[in-house]
Amino acid sequence: MTTTDPQSLVTIALLAAFADGNNTEAERAEVKRIADSLSASGEMNIAAIYQDVLMKRVDVASAAAQLSSAESKTLAYELAVCVCDADGAQTAAEKQFLAQLAQTLGVDAGHARAFNADAESLAAAPLAAGTSVEPPLAASTMSAAEQDAMILNYAILNGALELLPDTMASMAIIPLQMRMVYRIGKSYGYELDRGHIKDFLATAGVGLASQYIEQAGVKLIGKVFGRGLIGGLIGGLAKQAVSSGFSFGTTYALGHLAKRYYAGGRTFSTAVLKDTYQNLLGEAKSLEGQYLPAIRDKARTLNVAQILKEVRA
Repeated sequence: MTTTDPQSLVTIALLAAFADGNNTEAERAEVKRIADSLSASGEMNIAAIYQDVLMKRVDVASAAAQLSSAESKTLAYELAVCVCDADGAQTAAEKQFLAQLAQTLGVDAGHARAFNADAESLAAAPLAAGTSVEPPLAASTMSAAEQDAMILNYAILNGALELLPDTMASMAIIPLQMRMVYRIGKSYGYELDRGHIKDFLATAGVGLASQYIEQAGVKLIGKVFGRGLIGGLIGGLAKQAVSSGFSFGTTYALGHLAKRYYAGGRTFSTAVLKDTYQNLLGEAKSLEGQYLPAIRDKARTLNVAQILKEVRA
């Protein structure tokens, strides 16, 4: 991977985020926040890349021309598919964008079809059907200790998935986060569907596609500057913190936010949800170092195929 590859990969991921043409101002603002945040390291000016995409100064052809190898081109396609699928099944515009991208990149048609199908099945991963309890339960059917243990287990699992080189491993993180929120809501008598959970996340300021862009951006910065994965597990806690810490933190914060939200009868205002989520992210960041050994150990023993099977079940 050359130093130009990550910029081109981020460019294509951002083009994918805007491919459906239906992005709200809030979604654009969230992507800009991520670009500014990732640029703050001074190692990759993602904020400038964001502006180039937004102002249509770059396109798929120009970004693809900067990729140095077939491996990078395949990764670019996989990242774009994951961004398009992060918030649900692909729209017609996204399907058209991905077809054009695969052709421009020269990605093997069989691989493109197979990867696309796998990603779509994760994006549509079912949540158990049921009926909400009316009125909702006054207390969770899980104890506070059980809730905390479940949230921590999801956070460690997602941190471990982020360490793996398989793109599809990272794609499983958002469905697992949604499954976690579903289980917490259900314990309070709420039978949630994907639409409700997406609305809950959006109200808290968590965009699904933008979250995947942030995951990808952190990992790509780590790759090009020697602090991430290039085909195997990272060696050393400092290197692991670059990617696994992000997914651990967002999962931990979302879990505890859901715990408070459903325990409070879903009465939090938008401002309270957003402020609480940001505070919980800060709390998660203080815990990253403590749980990095557990994340590393989890990554070494994960069976990604089995995880993906369970998510789709």
